[in-house]
Amino acid sequence: MEPLLVYYSSPSLNTHRLVYRLGIEAKRIPISMKQAMDVIDRPYVLVCPTYADDDGSKAVPKQVIRFLNNPEHRDLMIGVIASGNRNFGDMFAYAGTVISKKCNVPFLYKFELSGTSDDIVNIKMGVEKLWNSLKQNGSLTKTGT
Repeated sequence: MEPLLVYYSSPSLNTHRLVYRLGIEAKRIPISMKQAMDVIDRPYVLVCPTYADDDGSKAVPKQVIRFLNNPEHRDLMIGVIASGNRNFGDMFAYAGTVISKKCNVPFLYKFELSGTSDDIVNIKMGVEKLWNSLKQNGSLTKTGT
């Protein structure tokens, strides 16, 4: 089994551009709350942008919250990667912190906007390392896959 990314990207497409450049199989959380989400039936890493104000409230997009309100989706998540804008200081990529704490998964990486070439290399290596580690210790098979 190969790695899977599940991601949300707003109409700006910043997160979408990064995920596309990674070349890893990915499924996108729909922008419209009315549109159904593809079935997620295997472990994945979530990639989520941050939309936070000064206190960090509303950091996680509503579409991602809706997706994670499904217990099956939460149970299959093995890590989170978050994006943001460094202009927000301490709130940079804060969605990753929120999701990591609430869902008890590791916060793997943070990047700005649509990422750099270095981010692409680091994320690919990190996801592959995580995936191989979980394969070796059998964690990927515990979720029914």
